[in-house]
Amino acid sequence: MRCPFCGHGETKVVDSRVSESQDAIRRRRECLSCEKRFTTYERREEMPLMVSKRDGTTEPFERGKLLRGLIVATAKRDVSTEQLEGLIGDIESELHNEFRYEIDSKVLGDMVLERLRLLDKVAYVRFASVYKSFEDVDEFTSELRGLKR
Repeated sequence: MRCPFCGHGETKVVDSRVSESQDAIRRRRECLSCEKRFTTYERREEMPLMVSKRDGTTEPFERGKLLRGLIVATAKRDVSTEQLEGLIGDIESELHNEFRYEIDSKVLGDMVLERLRLLDKVAYVRFASVYKSFEDVDEFTSELRGLKR
């Protein structure tokens, strides 16, 4: 690790601990030349999640895009943004823990619906109506019957 003050290439680690956000190791280092201290953060390099769309294309997973869809589905419902962030974080964690870096959009949608059903049934129906592209009232009614079970 190069010292940011003098450029010397040798430092020693004085202290290590998990960062406040729990996603990195925070290290206090001291330059062996100028003896100044500085902080570095060590993070795990993660592969980006990719989503395979219905039309055959693949695009990077966009947390914000999913969050916007969930906000629309939960409009005027008693669901907080923190709950929605947690839902998305839970899905991302599950995928990373299973070392799945590419996911079919249908599987992703089903994961969202599964969690949304437990969170708010009205939001579930709203999200499902867009996600599943209901063609008529019969499909919508069938989904409602399945939700009641």
